[in-house]
Amino acid sequence: MSCGGANGSDSKLETISRLAQWKIESFGPCSYRRSDAFKLGFWNWYLSVEKNRYMYIRLFPEPCRVSKEQPPIARFVLRVSNPGPGRRSYISPVHEKLLRTSEDFVWLIDSTFHGCLVVDVEFLDLKISPLNGGEPYSIWPNEGMMQSLASKSSLQCLSRMLEENIHADVTISTSSGALKAHKAVLAASSPVFESMFLHDLKEKESSTIEIEDMSLESCAALLSYIYGTIKQDEFWKHRLSLLGAANKYNIAGLKQCCEESLLEDINSSNVLERLHEAWLYQLSKLKKGCLVYLFDFGKICDVRDEINSFFRHADRELMLEMFQEILTAWKPG
Repeated sequence: MSCGGANGSDSKLETISRLAQWKIESFGPCSYRRSDAFKLGFWNWYLSVEKNRYMYIRLFPEPCRVSKEQPPIARFVLRVSNPGPGRRSYISPVHEKLLRTSEDFVWLIDSTFHGCLVVDVEFLDLKISPLNGGEPYSIWPNEGMMQSLASKSSLQCLSRMLEENIHADVTISTSSGALKAHKAVLAASSPVFESMFLHDLKEKESSTIEIEDMSLESCAALLSYIYGTIKQDEFWKHRLSLLGAANKYNIAGLKQCCEESLLEDINSSNVLERLHEAWLYQLSKLKKGCLVYLFDFGKICDVRDEINSFFRHADRELMLEMFQEILTAWKPG
């Protein structure tokens, strides 16, 4: 027996970051349901549930030109749960599949659910499989990062200045080594650096800046950002250190880039750390994203083993805000 339509009016699909959550309020007489489409990466995606003797969960891209010419290779985890008394949940292994049609991936569950049903899919990576047989490449972390507004020739000049120490006039001393840079470039990028060189401070007199809370490698990434030559993988690797430096030296653009990047890949293993960083550096978008992930999407259950330790060190105001989110998320319909 099947439903009159694939999408029921009693179902709702929501997304945040790389997570899609599909809630079906009444899953009883219908043997097949398909979610509304949701956008992730370049593709529109669907989830479907079929109930027979077993339950079959499918994830597939919308059949269209994009999925045909740029077929996705998805790395993902699925979870099916039945909220309420006697809550049951099933979590899939990590799957990595080339997905073209609804037959490319089927997860069989040796059980059936009745009543309310929640299906989560969390994407760990999305790659494009080139039609010419080349190496698949990830759409993350390339997506969404800002490129320097400077022209290509200007970037080449700045790159040479940094790499070859052309007329370098300041030394940066880190916890694991020293780097050369240019006062004018640093001052233009940060009001804190500018103040060091304008006033009679030790940095102006010695032409040395002490940055002992950064490693040589992280500080090199900071200079690469300031000079407009940073590579995506370099930024991704050092973004937490860069966030601290951006806050310390008031580099607004870098701070915004770090916040957007950290918001892109929230998951159960890092959400509490991200929430702490958001509170520490006053990142309102990241904080809101973490709270929504934990409470609106019900992921607080996935971090119950870590939450006690988190509360022992969390700021009182942050804890109050989290409890307010709990009350909002769990208030009667």
